[in-house]
Amino acid sequence: MLIVMDKGVTEREIRSVIERIEQLGFKANPIPGAQRVAIGITGNQVPLDSEEFESMPGVKEAIRVTKPYKLVSREMKSEDTVISVRGRQVGGRELAIIAGPCAVESEDQAFAIAELVAKAGANFFRGGAFKPRTSPYSFQGLGEPGLKILAKVREQTGLPIVTEAMDAESVPLVEEYADVIQIGARNMQNFSLLKRVGKSRLPVFLKRGISATLDELLMSAEYLASEGNYRIMLCERGVRTFSDHARNTLDLSVVPAVKHLSHLPIMVDPSHGTGRRDRVAPLARAAVAVGSDGIMVEVHDHPERALSDGPQAMFPDQFAELVKEIRALAPLVSRVF
Repeated sequence: MLIVMDKGVTEREIRSVIERIEQLGFKANPIPGAQRVAIGITGNQVPLDSEEFESMPGVKEAIRVTKPYKLVSREMKSEDTVISVRGRQVGGRELAIIAGPCAVESEDQAFAIAELVAKAGANFFRGGAFKPRTSPYSFQGLGEPGLKILAKVREQTGLPIVTEAMDAESVPLVEEYADVIQIGARNMQNFSLLKRVGKSRLPVFLKRGISATLDELLMSAEYLASEGNYRIMLCERGVRTFSDHARNTLDLSVVPAVKHLSHLPIMVDPSHGTGRRDRVAPLARAAVAVGSDGIMVEVHDHPERALSDGPQAMFPDQFAELVKEIRALAPLVSRVF
């Protein structure tokens, strides 16, 4: 259930509603909005009596939420969520461009790529310090030394850092050095990790699993929100199908579907969505055209020597050209960049 408070409601009236929810044995989730404060109720197994809350001072109405993902649904919050990270925004009218190598390999490599993508127009830097790989013999990332390199990149370029946490044990390290915690596709339903990251102060970049439905993606986001972290960015990164012409099948239809069902921003990763650098640019443009709040792109100055995902990493000049195209496309879809 969603309790919508009146305009001009007092803190005392809000507190009274929260206390009543907690007295009933449920969890109150205050959701500040541009016009009103709303309070979501979770933990109830049966419908609640709306009249009990509508009779309380400061309450405008009580609305039943029909979706299983309550806190991240449009029913709970009609306006789009906009997330601010060190002055950069994800959601709203601004387009976010996250770029960088798949993995941090060395300080020289990270600094060189960061300077190139920052100059081209990226507003976030990505790089993996922890790498979940299919083979146990593949490069697994530098760990904490890689995170320290990413923190130095932020100092030099001013770009906020997006990097992946592999498990609950690695979250404190990522919190110490990064600005956004990425939950990778393989961990989308790692529920213990989701619960831990849900308690974090940092925003979360949640990637869709390789065979996950839209409902499953939104339920994973609900795990994060149910622990108190509402600063969630969703990401479509391609799903596994019978197609053999690309690494994955990029499901761009999920973007307007998310916009219809949820207030959370959604990004698109055309690098993993295709696995081939020659197809990243056209699908990145298509992602912006269908309403994505931004893109995540892998860029490497020497992809032929990359320790992870070299075939899908764009050359810096290709990325710079893509940013120019997105800058031209943005006004056509009522975006700014």
